[in-house]
Amino acid sequence: MSIFKEKQNDGPLAGKRIAILATEGVEEVELTKPQQALKDAGAQVDVIAPETGTKSGQIKAWDMTDWGKKIDVDVKLSEADPNRYDALHLPGGVMNPDHLRQNVDAVSFVKSFFTAGKPVSAICHAAWTLIEADVVEDRTLTSWPSLRTDLPNAGAHWVDREVVVDGNLTTSRKPDDLDAFNKQIVEAFSKSREEVAQPA
Repeated sequence: MSIFKEKQNDGPLAGKRIAILATEGVEEVELTKPQQALKDAGAQVDVIAPETGTKSGQIKAWDMTDWGKKIDVDVKLSEADPNRYDALHLPGGVMNPDHLRQNVDAVSFVKSFFTAGKPVSAICHAAWTLIEADVVEDRTLTSWPSLRTDLPNAGAHWVDREVVVDGNLTTSRKPDDLDAFNKQIVEAFSKSREEVAQPA
């Protein structure tokens, strides 16, 4: 155990605290695999979720075609302070971002990271929440293909690529892209705020 802790502390994200914002119906692997990659790189990672009416302290994930496992919530959204976090990850799924984009506090939480110029990552349908936060205009990003109309309608430039980096925002399309996506977000989240280039 002590060896594992020492390894975490020596990683590229040592000393960083990362927020993962999610709710019921989050695509399981799009939360758990980035979560593990960030932890392996030395970060403290908190899963943040609105109160959902389900079992206290957990959200139910979606696993491709059916309900998956329950995921522990570390911090309630109502008690989460974005100033305590260095970066934000938004996993996808269809239900998860659809619920979050209707939650005023969730949208405000997301927007605060862009206002502060902190790194943000989003995969799959998570771009719906970015659209609602009004942070995609004039940015180049990717997503699940069904958002290829929604994003340009919100002023973004949509491309079909495994991973896209635009300033402080890293986006990806789907679970098949997770290996490349996870590598990129570890790199992006390791940068200081001053190193994160903002789009023109």
